[in-house]
Amino acid sequence: MDNLKNFRRTNYCGELRLSDAGKTVSLCGWVQRQRDLGGLIFVDLRDRTGLVQLSFDDSTAKDIFEKASTLRSEYVVAATGLVRERESKTNKIATGDIEVYVSELRLLAKAETPPFEIVENSKANDMLRLKYRYLDLRRPDMQHAIATRHKVTKVARDYFDEQGFLEIETPMLTKSTPEGARDYLVPSRVHPGKFYALPQSPQQYKQLLMLSGFDRYMQIARCFRDEDLRADRQPEFTQIDLEMSFVNEDDVMEIQEGFLKRVFKEVLDVDVQTPFLRMPWREAMDRFGSDKPDLRIDLRVQDVTAVLGGCGFEPFAEGNLVKAVKVSDFHETRKFIDKTLADVEVVSGGKPYWFRLDENGEIVGGIAKFVQPIKESVVSALGLKPNDFVALSAGKLGAAQKTAGTLVKTLGAAVPGHMDREQYAFCWIVDFPMYEIGEESGELEFCHNPFSMPNGGLEILKKAAAGEVDPLSITAFQYDLVCNGVELSSGAVRNHDPELMIEAFQLVRLGEDDVKAKFPAMYNAFTYGAPPHAGIAPGVDRMVMLLAGEDSIREIIPFPMNKNAQDVMMSAPSEVTQKQLDELHIAIVKPQD
Repeated sequence: MDNLKNFRRTNYCGELRLSDAGKTVSLCGWVQRQRDLGGLIFVDLRDRTGLVQLSFDDSTAKDIFEKASTLRSEYVVAATGLVRERESKTNKIATGDIEVYVSELRLLAKAETPPFEIVENSKANDMLRLKYRYLDLRRPDMQHAIATRHKVTKVARDYFDEQGFLEIETPMLTKSTPEGARDYLVPSRVHPGKFYALPQSPQQYKQLLMLSGFDRYMQIARCFRDEDLRADRQPEFTQIDLEMSFVNEDDVMEIQEGFLKRVFKEVLDVDVQTPFLRMPWREAMDRFGSDKPDLRIDLRVQDVTAVLGGCGFEPFAEGNLVKAVKVSDFHETRKFIDKTLADVEVVSGGKPYWFRLDENGEIVGGIAKFVQPIKESVVSALGLKPNDFVALSAGKLGAAQKTAGTLVKTLGAAVPGHMDREQYAFCWIVDFPMYEIGEESGELEFCHNPFSMPNGGLEILKKAAAGEVDPLSITAFQYDLVCNGVELSSGAVRNHDPELMIEAFQLVRLGEDDVKAKFPAMYNAFTYGAPPHAGIAPGVDRMVMLLAGEDSIREIIPFPMNKNAQDVMMSAPSEVTQKQLDELHIAIVKPQD
């Protein structure tokens, strides 16, 4: 194999243009393909910027021509040559007007035949791509996604530096907190039986930094949560973690909007209009069935319990709410309806129902026989016209809303004419509930962030404790930023008063001693003069997914895990030696068959 002694790359492959004709350039990269036409050889050379054609003919030095004839896909080469105008131009690649006539060629490494073709939009299955991720990352669309990721974090550092933020690192080994998602635990060798936890977020540390006088903090933070995986969720993820002192929610939103305006302009050359729409959480749930509404979709949820609750259909019986999503100008087949509603059931866990008004104004399909007797009131309540389709959900409030929200997003995306795919639709979801009834516990729990400031302060919490106010009616100064149905950021104005903090936790059955035990540094610090502060944490992975036009964050993370939280390339997680376990004072209890 050749080496690179006395060789220096002058250009990247994808940056050459017709204006470079006449220049001598030196390039490095991988062979995309080689075409040997006898007395003429063409090689498409690829690096992270794109492709360029190398050419060799009967005027090329014999040894170079012979070396070119041996090249195969994914061989690594370096070449020097003259940029010249191509005889047969192509608009399929950015360098399609030129080629490089090679005068020097070095073979740097040979390659085995890859397990899949290194091309854009690869058809290889996900497991194969993840196993050979180092090859998958050579593909142009993956290179573009990773470059986009770099641009986002660079804009973040530049923008927040200009806004007076300091980038400060916080620990990766910290204290486990049982609330929220499951922690990834790290055993301590020097403290037998004790464990660190990888941070789910730098939440406590960044608030402590506010108490330390660093009034504007930023960090490109790695976070870890032991959760079941989805298309927009990985065990480890990255967020642009922010915290500010002496501010309110308006200040945080303005800073965040300015950041996103700059990101979209510099990465996509898209002008984002600010300020963004603000929508109360309850309105989002009522109208969209989701606190992550996709405002590109024109479908809305309507409550039709009063109309359909007594129609005789058992799932609509008394005690259940009935939600409807009307789709106008609907001409899809029964096969489409069955498949789409089956997909909704899988995603939401709730069974949807349907009927439609045909071209003659008759109620047909699905649960039509239950709707027909009350046709006039249903048509009036929903404002139905011929060829309108109605999808329905039923159940307790949360379940009915969840299924209806899934119907909105699924039908909006699948039925032509109901989604504007050309826009980026931003909105703030505000006034989140402070508390909720836990699905597993059946008891009052924090809904969002336990360190959020309740709307009404200490007075409203004391009234709730005295039974004068329903805790479920208390809202918090919490805000999520949503774009095209994807949650990009989540944040809140913090509860910085120790007395107020104790009162908030007492409502979820945690007393002063519990708060001091679970959050000792936070509680103690707040007794030494805590400034009002607020923060937010834009998710890098979801933001890049949106900018790159991908549907899964696995497509924009260099080395992601599969749906079972496994790194199949590195074979992690894996077993460790007995010696390692002994050093950590850990015994493995194997599951019984």
